[in-house]
Amino acid sequence: MYEEMGVSKDRILIKLAGTWEGIQAAKVLEKEGIQCNITLVFSFLQAAAAAQAGAYLISPFPGRILDWHKKQSGKESYPPDADPGVLAVKRMFAYFRKYKYDTICMPASWRPSRGVNVEGGDVDQILALAGVDEMTIPPPLLDSLSSMPSTVVVRKCDAKADAAACTDPDFLLTEDSYKTYWDTDDCGKEKLKEGIDSFTVETEKLIKILIEKF
Repeated sequence: MYEEMGVSKDRILIKLAGTWEGIQAAKVLEKEGIQCNITLVFSFLQAAAAAQAGAYLISPFPGRILDWHKKQSGKESYPPDADPGVLAVKRMFAYFRKYKYDTICMPASWRPSRGVNVEGGDVDQILALAGVDEMTIPPPLLDSLSSMPSTVVVRKCDAKADAAACTDPDFLLTEDSYKTYWDTDDCGKEKLKEGIDSFTVETEKLIKILIEKF
């Protein structure tokens, strides 16, 4: 359809939810030359499956992972380098680089690791993941970063060093093995469902607006 309108496939990026089915859809599309972004990624399992499927990029959400762990643990803050969301993304990045996957790790959705009342805390996770492939950063957090001295930005993710430190095996995931592991991943299950439910509500709102407008 796009090519008929003069739009090349390399200008298309399809966003798909990080379910097993969404990841397998990305596998088909990537083989057809259509790049895909696997979003709503909250677990290493989703990231590994997306890389094995050849997805162009993933969008893990360290902030929402932190939200889940804070709720479970009762802790109000973490040192940025020990933040569960940061550690999850670093693990994904290290796996991609160790096994030479081309999938881009592009985290989004940020929270203050040390708590909301700590100066500079709003960019804790961003600074702790400096050096990862790419990031989605909203304007207010870009403003916070620009107000800081450049010396606060230190590379925390290094492709070669992180690959060398990776201890995860490159175990080929099947639908059965994926779903077996997924059943034990409470954070992934809860946050993925929450994200899909939220997207569904917003999609229904958009459809209603379009119907009323046109």
